[in-house]
Amino acid sequence: MDLPLIFMVLMGVSVLAYVVLDGYDLGVGMLMPAATGEEQSVMVSSIGPFWDANETWLVLGIGILLTAFPIALAPVLGGLYLPVVAMLVGLMLRGVAFDFRIKAQGWHRELWNWLFWAGSFLASFCQGLMLGRYITGFASGFGYWMFAVLVGASLCGGYVLLGATWLILKTEGDLQRKAIVWARWGLAWVGLGVALVSIATPMVSETVRDKWFDFPRTLGVMVLPAATLAAGFALWVATAAVKRGEARSDWRPFGAAVAIFTLAFAGLAYSLFPYVVIDRLTIWEAAAHPTALRALLVGAAIVLPFIVGYTILSYRIFRGKAKGGLYD
Repeated sequence: MDLPLIFMVLMGVSVLAYVVLDGYDLGVGMLMPAATGEEQSVMVSSIGPFWDANETWLVLGIGILLTAFPIALAPVLGGLYLPVVAMLVGLMLRGVAFDFRIKAQGWHRELWNWLFWAGSFLASFCQGLMLGRYITGFASGFGYWMFAVLVGASLCGGYVLLGATWLILKTEGDLQRKAIVWARWGLAWVGLGVALVSIATPMVSETVRDKWFDFPRTLGVMVLPAATLAAGFALWVATAAVKRGEARSDWRPFGAAVAIFTLAFAGLAYSLFPYVVIDRLTIWEAAAHPTALRALLVGAAIVLPFIVGYTILSYRIFRGKAKGGLYD
């Protein structure tokens, strides 16, 4: 078995699962200031049973990086040290604010709601900043940093898209109508983020340029951007259907948003493979000893079914529309 390749796939799946699952609840957190107090209660109820467990996928992805690809630890975390620390601060602030707002009254609750927004925004922005730095190979210079800042802002918009479509699925009435407007705004930010990454990646890497512009071999790859545009159009149409009140349409905007993120992630994975650090370190060069990888594979085979099973069970138990007051 090609163990480094297997762990690369597992790490990719873990990161994608985190981005989709924790992305929507980070997006809901960033939308809190745009809602009324009663709507905020419903929004918190819509993510309350899931948000903490969603972060399990982040722990799994980072754990695979640290154990299966230890040689990549220095260049990756060394280049992303400050954004990683800031992201963790944001996630901790968010967790504290979520619990404290339950007991707070009056202006104290409003304060913790704003801190919940701040933690969500900080974590989201730092994740986008890390993505921008990663795909440019941690290159120094003002232009590279400004690009990373734009990617950070775009990922915030992308998480808002996921959060808004999640609220379309889980809420109704005025809040659902607001979520439709938020989703369409977030879709524009996702388009900006995908465009920025698509432009920058071949500019900084000769390997990526060869993959993208080696005709006719790359004609098959053109399916990914075409499918992404189709998913974006489907999301726009789906939000219009929900606005008209058509039955059984509430899940479609969220499904289309997940499809956009999945297709964009697949395109990025194709572009970067087989590198852990772009044009510097491949997955085979960064991998741990085969003996260690075999032991890790046994552990992953035991742990992963529990994580997947718990995730499926929790979403099944708490399915349906969210009601306010569950976390007040």
